[in-house]
Amino acid sequence: MKHFLRVLTQLLVFLYCKCLWRGLKFVIRKLTGRCELQRICYNNKPGARRTLKIESSLKCSKHELLQSAINAHPDSVEKTIDDIMSLKKINLDTNPQLGISLQACLLQIVGYRNLVVEVEKLRREPYDCENQAHEEMLMKLWKELRPDSPLSGRISKQWCEIGFQGNDPKTDFRGMGLLGLHNLLYFAEHDKATALQVLHDSLQPKHRNVSKVEASKMSKAEWDKKKFDKAIGYSFAIVGINITDLAYSLLVSGALKTHLYNVAPEMPSLVHFQQTFCYLMQEFHRFWMEEDPCDIMEFNRVRTKFHKHVLKQLKNPDMALCPHFTATDLHLVNL
Repeated sequence: MKHFLRVLTQLLVFLYCKCLWRGLKFVIRKLTGRCELQRICYNNKPGARRTLKIESSLKCSKHELLQSAINAHPDSVEKTIDDIMSLKKINLDTNPQLGISLQACLLQIVGYRNLVVEVEKLRREPYDCENQAHEEMLMKLWKELRPDSPLSGRISKQWCEIGFQGNDPKTDFRGMGLLGLHNLLYFAEHDKATALQVLHDSLQPKHRNVSKVEASKMSKAEWDKKKFDKAIGYSFAIVGINITDLAYSLLVSGALKTHLYNVAPEMPSLVHFQQTFCYLMQEFHRFWMEEDPCDIMEFNRVRTKFHKHVLKQLKNPDMALCPHFTATDLHLVNL
């Protein structure tokens, strides 16, 4: 019975989308004298709310030209807009702003798609200790985070001071490839004060106050554990790579469209993605301290909760990270 109802629902939705909705759009166009693309552009302000609707309209169109528009090459966007205007019989002389609005939306759409490809390429590129450029980036990361502490050697326990797991950081980049290194270095270079503060905090133990009543019920080993749990402490670089994975999943799933369509006037770029990473690092650090976990073993729980928190905020089409990237001032704001 449940299967039958599911099939029936899918059939009704199909009929609505294919027949009723298209018929309704035809009636509305006749009444208003405007096609759906015109109505979207005129009734919605620039940003995610408009671009998401334009993207959905193009995908659901019965015209192949409109369906293929979202896969256009950035260099052919202008011609694609001209073809759309011609197909829809829209006079550019009487609707000059429409072409500009559609072009901005389409550039955001194809830009997002290209950004996913660029980020995926970096993620798939493994760290190569034989590659001089890779090595220089890694050494630069150390200098940015530990400017007063010369590194004793390429293979050194000192790497643990900035949150790597062992003597050679290259093994920690396996999951996210060069993308993790790019993000950590961008954070250290472009939001240095915040990066240094987060690193400093991550190295600090948090001493818990234990009452006399609690202490009387514990063994010495239990008391020591309760008293000196390192609830704040975590591995900075490892968490940075993990947050890179979170940012990557938001991008690939399309959840970041809300943010990027609101902050990038035209094509979202790698810099926009890296700025998002900086925000997520700072916000996760704040979230971690507010959650006050017992120890690092609760990391996955806190990360999952943080992920859901960000997803919930990004479901609002008017929500974005602060459009002006400034150190220590990155917060989700309503536009």
